[in-house]
Amino acid sequence: MKINLIRLAHSPVTIRLGYFVAALLVLWLPFAIPIYLLVRDPNLVSILTMVLLYAQFILLLRLWGKNVYHQPQIFRQYGGEITRSNAVDLLNGFATGIVGILAVFGLQGFLGWLVWQQPQVFLPRIILEGLIVSLGVGFAEELLFRGWLLDELERDYSLGVALWVNAVTFAALHFIKPWEVIIQTLPQFPALILLGLTQVWAKRWRGGRLGLAIGLHGGLVWGYYIINVGNLIEYTGQVPDWVTGVNNNPLQGVMGVVFMGILAVWMRWRVLA
Repeated sequence: MKINLIRLAHSPVTIRLGYFVAALLVLWLPFAIPIYLLVRDPNLVSILTMVLLYAQFILLLRLWGKNVYHQPQIFRQYGGEITRSNAVDLLNGFATGIVGILAVFGLQGFLGWLVWQQPQVFLPRIILEGLIVSLGVGFAEELLFRGWLLDELERDYSLGVALWVNAVTFAALHFIKPWEVIIQTLPQFPALILLGLTQVWAKRWRGGRLGLAIGLHGGLVWGYYIINVGNLIEYTGQVPDWVTGVNNNPLQGVMGVVFMGILAVWMRWRVLA
């Protein structure tokens, strides 16, 4: 077993990723299958299976780092350590993400492309729900893509190749959906690539820490969640939805791509500065 693990640590990245994903599925499926068969509420099924998947993912990361790379503190390697610097980066990222979302919608309101509405729901509850969701999504996706996956890629490839493979993989994996949904949401693919690039540069700018990337991702999700779930806007139809965003999703429109492009250029400039 030890010989196999030593060989695995020096195997090509595709082999390592394959072994890791296979091990994760072996851990997850015996629990996930009964949930799919016995629980009738689709939303509850989604929540239970995803929470279980990420909990087992974190457990497997610890075992992976200790037994494959002989790094018992693998989360430090990924940039996920709990430090004051990471906490400050997290808050700065949240602020940047929220301000960015407000700027996108605020500009559209100024141009007359949308109007702001009084919330039809209890807004403080939506804000709290959004905060919890955004923290969960930001932490889970950044640990997965800019933590584990980016580390595996950088062990084999140059920084430039790892950057682009990570960003494209991040965007592509958001399209594991039925074919008709893929076609419908395909316009957001360029914006997701730009977001993936931004998040890698955010980590590199902060010396390998994940706090800024988690916060930025979470801030974008939080801001959009509050506006979307709170029904705070209504589009006027003055411009086509491919400008403002198909299905009211700014990432599926020109405005979202431009915003993510500006954010990516700014983050790249910070890395080079």
